[in-house]
Amino acid sequence: TAQLLDSAAVFAAGFLMRPVGGWLFGRLADRVGRRRSMLVAIALMCVGSLAIACLPTHAQIGDAAPALLLVARLLQGLSVGGEYGTAATYLSEVAPPRLRGFYSSFQYVTLIGGQLLAVLVIAALQRALPEAELRAWGWRIPFALGAVTAALSLLLRRALPETQRGARDNGRLGRLWREHRGAFVSVMLYTAGGSLYFYTFTTYMQKYLVNTVGFSKPTTTAIMTVALVVFLVLQPVFGGLSDRIGRRRSMVLFGALGVVSVVPVLGGLRMTSEPITAALLVIVALVALSPYTSVSAIVKAEMFPAEVRALGVGFAYALANALFGGSAEYVALALRRAGHEGVYAWYVTAMVGLTLIVSARLPLQPRFLARAD
Repeated sequence: TAQLLDSAAVFAAGFLMRPVGGWLFGRLADRVGRRRSMLVAIALMCVGSLAIACLPTHAQIGDAAPALLLVARLLQGLSVGGEYGTAATYLSEVAPPRLRGFYSSFQYVTLIGGQLLAVLVIAALQRALPEAELRAWGWRIPFALGAVTAALSLLLRRALPETQRGARDNGRLGRLWREHRGAFVSVMLYTAGGSLYFYTFTTYMQKYLVNTVGFSKPTTTAIMTVALVVFLVLQPVFGGLSDRIGRRRSMVLFGALGVVSVVPVLGGLRMTSEPITAALLVIVALVALSPYTSVSAIVKAEMFPAEVRALGVGFAYALANALFGGSAEYVALALRRAGHEGVYAWYVTAMVGLTLIVSARLPLQPRFLARAD
């Protein structure tokens, strides 16, 4: 648990850069265009991943090795902070009005797809390499693959059409806070619960199944692979549903399902020894999450006008994501070490309850994007 806490701290540190990335790239997207911002963000991710893949070991350069790892992780955090808001804004602006929920769902299709590919790479490495070689050098392979896929994404994004050219007066933080404070706070609050729930049942769940439930690493990998495939397929389904029932009902559905599912699912996992049962419980949690993940990007984009949209979405999301999503593993492991692991489930439940309250206050019709900007 102590070793996992150390790695979770580095993981959380990357999230601390996300608000900076959300502000920097959101401002860039509103001022010079969405496409340019997305190009710079993905280039930065390529650099960060490649740096980790090529990092010297502690035996070679001493304490500089973990310091360089942290710097590379911070670069990745800066990139992702800028990626989410700009991508969400771009999808909202390129989508046909009656299919915005369906289009929006593909942001999480790709996000979950990335996690699924990571799990599959881990599974392949576990089968191909002995534990000693995996720890010695095999761990670099996923980061090298990440750098390659980022480079391919960079080439693809160069062909994207621009949706908003922007202007020098766009993307001002002062204007965002002065004129759209309510939307900014609302996005932060329901992102807090959504992000915490998401990272609990995706990223942290892999450690929970090993460290708490007692499954082997290969078994855990198999469970999460099945669960993530189901989760990925559900995104367009719930995205399309939101186009029929509305964003507010989708968000309220997540809040209601999330509040009643966290404690039973985590408690049930703690008591099971059957992989199939564990997979079904994780899938139940991810089904409850899908009404949120499928439309969260478009809900946020619909709350801001074009001139501050990327900044509003990216910065508000990144702040809440850093505080609650990025700290999920650390908080869970710290409570486990203190002997209060069960408290974590109630913490997640309380935050999802807050998301439910805020979601119930969403307007039935968005102020923006209901018409062309």
